[in-house]
Formats: sequence, C-alpha cells, structure tokens
Amino acid sequence: MTSTPRFTLAAVAAPDAQAATIGRDMLSLGGSALEAALAMAAALAVVMPHRAGLGGDAQWLIREPGGRTHVIDAGGLTGAKASAAHYRKAGHHDMPLRGALACATVPGAVAGWELALEATRAFGGRLPLGDLMAPAIKLAREGFTQSASAARPPDDLADLVGAPGFARAFLDEGKLTGAGMARIDTKTGDLLEQIAHAGLHDFYRGDAGRELAADMARIDISLTRADLEACEAKVRKPLSQRLGARTYVTSPAPTHGFSLLHALALHGRLKAAARDDFASLHAFAEVIKRTRPIATPFARDPAQVEGDPLRWLLPDALEREIHAMSKDRAAMAAQGATLTASAFFGAVDPTGLAVGCVTTLGEAFGSGCVLARTGLLLGHRASAFSLDPRAPHVLEPKRRAPGAPAPALCVQDEGRVMMFGSGDPQVDLQIAVRIADGVGLLDAIEAPRLSVGDGNRLRMEDRFDPSVLRALEKAGHEISLGGASEDFAPAGAVLRRRDGSVEAAHDPRTNGLSNGL
Repeated sequence: MTSTPRFTLAAVAAPDAQAATIGRDMLSLGGSALEAALAMAAALAVVMPHRAGLGGDAQWLIREPGGRTHVIDAGGLTGAKASAAHYRKAGHHDMPLRGALACATVPGAVAGWELALEATRAFGGRLPLGDLMAPAIKLAREGFTQSASAARPPDDLADLVGAPGFARAFLDEGKLTGAGMARIDTKTGDLLEQIAHAGLHDFYRGDAGRELAADMARIDISLTRADLEACEAKVRKPLSQRLGARTYVTSPAPTHGFSLLHALALHGRLKAAARDDFASLHAFAEVIKRTRPIATPFARDPAQVEGDPLRWLLPDALEREIHAMSKDRAAMAAQGATLTASAFFGAVDPTGLAVGCVTTLGEAFGSGCVLARTGLLLGHRASAFSLDPRAPHVLEPKRRAPGAPAPALCVQDEGRVMMFGSGDPQVDLQIAVRIADGVGLLDAIEAPRLSVGDGNRLRMEDRFDPSVLRALEKAGHEISLGGASEDFAPAGAVLRRRDGSVEAAHDPRTNGLSNGL
C-alpha cells in the first residue's frame, strides 16, 4: 500500500513535475484552482508539447464550491476545405496520421483558456493573465528538463521526421532530446508572451493568428485564417449519473464521457469486484465490450448525435446487457474508437472549487508539423474521422472530431469530491471502481491495468499473476503483455475531503507529481 500525498488546504496534480510546481505556486499566491490550472496548462504546452501543446484540443470540467458543474469544450472544428472527397482525390483511402494533410482541425486549446480565464473572475480570481503565463514563458526561454514521456520516440518516428519542421524543432543528431536533459523552446515562449500581452483572442484573431495562418499556408494544410478567426470554445451541459452513494459527472459529445458512465453503471449492476483475480478482470473486459457499441454513437460531433444517451442507463437497458454477458467465456469486441495520447491535470483550492482538464494533439506529437515562425506543433485530431462517405463520422467541414478525451468527477454523499482522468475511459473505469472499493488514490492509479482491444484481445501490464493470465486465456481472451508505461494512459486525481483537506496523485508511468498547500 502506498501513502497518497495529503495537503491541508489545496492541491494540484499534473503529468510533469515542473507544471505541478507552477500550479502549487499559483495557489500559494492566492490564485484559485482555475488560475492554477491555467498556469499548468501553459507550462505543459512547453514541457509536454507532444501531448499538451498549443496546437491541440482540450476538455475542461469545473465544479463550483456550491456543486454546480460546467464543461468547456475546447475542440477545434475541421477547416472549410476539409472534406473526404478532397482527400480521396489526393489519393488517400484513410485519413493521414502525420504530415501536412493530417492537419485539418483548428487548435482549440487556447480558446478553452479564454473561457476558463473568464470563469476565474466569477470565482474571485485576481491574477493577471501575464502572471499566469510568466512561469511557462520563463521555462521556455531559460530551459526546462526533458521528461521521459517527451524523450520516448514513437514507433513511427520516421514518418514524423518527414513532417515539415519536426526535425528542426525536436531532433538533435537524428534523436529526440534525452530524458533529464535541458531544452529551450524560445518560439513557444515568444508565442505565449504575445498572447499574454495582447490577450488570448490574439491567437486566433490578432497578430499571432496572422502569423499562424501565414505559416499554415506555407505548408498547404486544410486550414485558413478564416478558420482560425471562427474558432471558439463552447460551454456544454455535463452528463451526470447517480450510482449508489456516488454521482459521476463528465463531458458530453464529442467526448468518450458517456462511455465511462455506461461502463460504471453496468459494472455496478453486475456487482463486480475491483480485484486482480479472474472473475474481476473478465467482468471488466466484458463490460467494456458491451459498452463500446452503445457509447460510440454518443462520442461524435454534437450535431450528429441522436437521442438521449442516458436512456441506456435505465435498469431494464442495463439488465439486457448483463444477460448477454458470459461469466466464463470471452465475447468478441466491436472495433473501438481511436484513443489519443493525452494529459490530465487538475486542481482544488481552499474554497472547494475543483477543476480538471484533459488536453491532446491526437497521437503523441500530433501531425508532426511544426510551423516555422511560431514553432507551433499542430495536432491531428482529424485522424478520428473517416474518408468513407458512408461512415457516420465522415470528414466534413466545420465538424468537431469524435472521441475526444474527457475528465471526470465523482461526488460522494459523505462529502468527498474527486476530479480525475486519464483520457481513456477504460483506465478511468479501473481507477473509479478501485477507489469505490476502498483502495487509496495513489494505489488505485499505480495498480496494474488492462486494455480491451478489438475481437478478443486484451493488452495487459506484466504485473498480473500468471495463473490469472492463464485462466483468462482459457476463457478465450487473447493476451499481449507490456510493461507499465504511458501506453496505458497516465492518470491523475485530486480529492477534497469533507474536512477541507485534499489528497492528490499523478501517475508514476510518467514523471507526474502532486503538490499543494
């Protein structure tokens, strides 16, 4: 058992220690949880550009001290020139993963910062934008420590090397900067200073936006200045569901939020345990398989979603799914939606304001395209679209990419409030059910994980009992093993107790950290 860090008043959790320290410093200056989160978002854009850069998207979840919750959907739309017909004409049958043609959605993250900054004023926030951005700017210009996550080369590094600007921005003698080495990123520092001085809107509709659009035109991507100027984040009504003595809250379409709610409801109805034995792990896998085809249609652009997803959480609907499950045989899973490399960070302040955010560029390093003058690494969230005109998520202009990662909230009747996330609803499910079963926060995050693939495949960390693995294989699961790494979606959480003290933890699978007052 591991002791979860506990703080008297407030805390933050982030996937990089440098960002967590900055978040704690904002709290010590009297900043709110939202202000600490904004400062961490800027810092992560510097130290984790491959997962949390300015060229990606984000989802924010905010819980007021009084209990009201809000979602900020900061997912950028596809450009006016982005269409399946255009890509098929260019000879593509699938959406490109890397390179200029992979850039087809406007980076929405900074638009989310705009709404989050507005919200800080409603909660007594007083810190100027320049003060929130200053620590990240200092890191970018004076140097920061390369994390193990950013130093890890993707399997398709050769494809990234061919993307415009990637080698110049990230490689030294053909290799990524090693973990623990010092890095400087003056261009990101300059871009942050520009929007800190001129206002966050400048990223889309000012001098910074003009520079970004000119850079984009040089590499001939499917985005224009008009697409940038039209970008805005949206405030959406969260999804929530009461399950026993707990209420879970998360983001609606186009995120995977409903996947978590449905899986939690089904798992609870099944009365499955949260242990590492055969019955528990088999039940978890089968719950994910039953959830996947039901939840996927509710992870698309909100304009394409039909019906109320919460109808699938009614007792009769859940019972039908349970009756279709076998206690000892593996079912075949439908093809899952593409999951992304993301970063969760969260904060709770002394007033009880709780904030969680998940940000992503798609796969690690996104499109790989780095804009020459601004140094912006562009995401490839459009890779979640299909070029098949018959597909429900076919690439079209002015669409939000499906399957966005989302943070989650758990409010317990006895008064505890937990903001948590990883970007993967499977990981969030494993953490949530362990905590509900009495496991400590850090132990729940550190525990070995599994991930349900297509068909009957299970990807599992290599820390499970071999006898349990043999039993799963005998039941028809096809198992592949891997070490504990960020492939299993690093997670974090901040939990405020009824007495006002706060527990916080982030995943040891990265160099994450919790910190507080």
